[in-house]
Amino acid sequence: MSSRIEQLIDEIEEYIDNCKYKAFSTDVIMVNKAEIDDLLRELRMKTPEEIKRYQKIISNKEAILNDARQKAQALIDNAEVQTTELVSEHQIMQEAYAQAENIVAMATQQAQEVIDNAMIEANSMKSAAMQYTDSMLANLENILKQSIEISTRDYNTMIGHLQEIDHVVTSNRAELVPVDEIVEAAQAADGAGTEITTI
Repeated sequence: MSSRIEQLIDEIEEYIDNCKYKAFSTDVIMVNKAEIDDLLRELRMKTPEEIKRYQKIISNKEAILNDARQKAQALIDNAEVQTTELVSEHQIMQEAYAQAENIVAMATQQAQEVIDNAMIEANSMKSAAMQYTDSMLANLENILKQSIEISTRDYNTMIGHLQEIDHVVTSNRAELVPVDEIVEAAQAADGAGTEITTI
């Protein structure tokens, strides 16, 4: 079952794939800011929850090891009980000691196997959780980089258009008031004793 973060990443990728291209462009798309903001906001909120969930899985490693230690100790305790029973039953002492040592050795071996298996399982869970979290964050990083690139491209394009419009407006103003008329108006003002400041 996929996590909500995976679903959100899929939704963001699907949203970007379904966006319309800007006129006369094959790589610049039109993005609805509110919709993409909503998706990114939810993704930002869900990311800490997912990371906490995998941190909890990693922290379970200690619980697994504690359980393994308890089982190992129980095996050793049981072996010691059996050893005591053998010795107390008035059997030949040498045979009792030999059996006791054998039981303790087997219990110790089983205890070590339980601990080793628990360690392997815990390390496997930790590795899987870390790999998944890294993969999830890598996908998120790629989406954010794409969003930044698209926004920067759109902003630079808009500035270029505004500069072109400003140039056209300046040219049109210059055509409306010829330079000769400005000079004549200034001379007339000097003759009348009025100071004209040009901008």
